Amino acid sequence: MTQPTHDLDLVVFGATSFVGQILTRYLSEYLSGSGETLRWAIAGRSDAKLRHVREALGAAWQTLPIIVADAADDMQLQALCARTRVVVSTVGPYALYGEPLVRICAQTGTDYCDLTGETQWIKRMIERYEPAARQSGARIVHCCGFDSVPSDIGVLFLQQHARRQWGAPATHVKMRVKTLKGGASGGTVASVINVVREAAADPALRRELLDPYALCPADHRFTVRQHAVRSAEFDRDSGAWIAPFVMAAINERVVHRSNALANDAYGSRFAYDEAVITGTGLKGRLAALTMVAGLGAFMAGVLIPPVRGLMERFLLPKPGEGPSVAAQLAGRYDLRFFGRADDGRTLRVKVTGDRDPGYGSTGKMLGQAALSLALDCSRDGAKTGRGGGFWTPATMFDERFIERLERHAGLRFEVLPDA
Repeated sequence: MTQPTHDLDLVVFGATSFVGQILTRYLSEYLSGSGETLRWAIAGRSDAKLRHVREALGAAWQTLPIIVADAADDMQLQALCARTRVVVSTVGPYALYGEPLVRICAQTGTDYCDLTGETQWIKRMIERYEPAARQSGARIVHCCGFDSVPSDIGVLFLQQHARRQWGAPATHVKMRVKTLKGGASGGTVASVINVVREAAADPALRRELLDPYALCPADHRFTVRQHAVRSAEFDRDSGAWIAPFVMAAINERVVHRSNALANDAYGSRFAYDEAVITGTGLKGRLAALTMVAGLGAFMAGVLIPPVRGLMERFLLPKPGEGPSVAAQLAGRYDLRFFGRADDGRTLRVKVTGDRDPGYGSTGKMLGQAALSLALDCSRDGAKTGRGGGFWTPATMFDERFIERLERHAGLRFEVLPDA
């Protein structure tokens, strides 16, 4: 295997993908004005497309290194990892294309982050490659986009304030989506379709996906029955009707893994669930029922090949397609967290983002996660407690990451006054 020389700090792998282009543009703009120094490069399987991406960055970046590497070519991936300390990957669906890079990063001690929300794939990666990552020192951090940074860091932020105010963490936290404005890309749709198809063909996987502790270490001791919002419900904390949130399936599991990796920092009886606020009164209830029916129809359509084909041809965005720049700028989100202690005390937190959640905002969050790995996080795991292994955003990153998100990624974390 090629011995590492590390002439680079960071490589963006999949720079020609829809999100990869957003991420590359964001990093070039950020590094042009931040004063931070980073040796970085863009990588992908097409030299011509990579050159096109580089040309779009402007004159200042025309010497940015390009690395040609295919997601399925081990030798090319090994050569890439030999040159850099950190890789950030946007090559999805990860369950189809992501494993070779994670495996080689784990073997070579190369830090890695991505924006996957594919629970079943993450679990497989942990089971297969965590021993290698621990031995090599590679820190692997999945879910560094909209799923699951706002949820994972939002809960961490709430719990930090709960300890300051109460001397103990909240035992029950809910996240409610108040506002969510944004579109979907072909890559995200392809990932969702792949998860649904895998689950439909595998009863064991369906059971696994229903387990709220699916991503927790095997020796976790959590036994609290978790509430999953699967239909229209009235939520007393928000005073409104709620419906299932499509990202809850990954976010809830990441938050529970964070609790486990942090030695039960939120408590062994911690409960967490997510949902979308649809409104009050009859209108809110009808909106919740409509959302439930729509999600059900989409899932059913994915499982019927002729219907899925029609959806992919006429209704759904194709790979490489996604919201326009104007739509990304017009997007936003507002998430509300409700924390409750055993004695009834409550704490409310608001997390907002200033861009389309899945793309404009995700590109900035993923960029700051990659920068945190490359510039902030010490390689001395003995001192930080964050050595090689598979981490979550809330357990890998520290206060500097929250500061990065607020100063450079358009997020805001705030404690709300008592109602």
